[in-house]
Amino acid sequence: MKKVLSASRRTDLVAFFPQWFSSVLKEEKVKVLGPSGYAYAVDLNPLKVHTIVLWSKDFSNILGNSYGLYEQLRKYDQLYLHFTITGLGRSFIEPHVTSQSKAILQLKELVKLAGTPDRITVRFDPVVYWKEHGKLKTNLYFFEKLAPKIYENGVKDVRFSFAQWYNKAKRRAKKHGFLYIDPPIQKKRTDACYLVDVAKQWGLRLYSCSQRFLEDIPGVQPSACIDGAYLERIHPLREPVSLKKDKTQRSECRCTESVDIGSYTQYCPHSCLYCYANPKI
Repeated sequence: MKKVLSASRRTDLVAFFPQWFSSVLKEEKVKVLGPSGYAYAVDLNPLKVHTIVLWSKDFSNILGNSYGLYEQLRKYDQLYLHFTITGLGRSFIEPHVTSQSKAILQLKELVKLAGTPDRITVRFDPVVYWKEHGKLKTNLYFFEKLAPKIYENGVKDVRFSFAQWYNKAKRRAKKHGFLYIDPPIQKKRTDACYLVDVAKQWGLRLYSCSQRFLEDIPGVQPSACIDGAYLERIHPLREPVSLKKDKTQRSECRCTESVDIGSYTQYCPHSCLYCYANPKI
């Protein structure tokens, strides 16, 4: 059975490592340093790959064919894109992320790349709260501006979560003087209902990522961000793929099996303050 490749949950390969990414696709093999320090080899032969799942906050390197990356990706039967747009780009929270206006402009070309908007999901992820000059701030309400742009490009699926402040992110926030707020669950549930209302206005499907306290809210579906059954259904040849739960992910995660080809040693320069991955911020 062909495998699903994830590129990548661990770093933004598309935005910052296009030369490396293109080169390993050209060689059709890669050796990856895993999270526990072990290395594993991955066969990238297109005949062995069902889908490449791409995760990024900026797809301009693919759209501009940097280092031939667009051409290399076209060898594969199916691309599925997770495009993160939070409305925080170029702020002190996401200092090196492209602006939301530039990001939104990429959506039209990404639909052409994927072949159908069904192979794209927008991640409004995470929703962040903080205090600034004594006032509560959040990117939550940016969704009202984002939703119609998603709709205009034919994309239906939106994934979201509320920022999870792991210990290293808490230490980073303190280091940078960032007064993050982690609201109580009831506040998050209320704000999720607001997102549901906006999504309904534009006919969007809303999925929550690995946060069980949201799953019983009408209009919110639990997310399998890599969903083997869905990838089978939209595959151009309808080829089968593993439907088993990915045991390498969190217990709340509903993703099916995939092989990630990124490494935490490929430090992401986006430098988002809430990041769970980059130890160098």
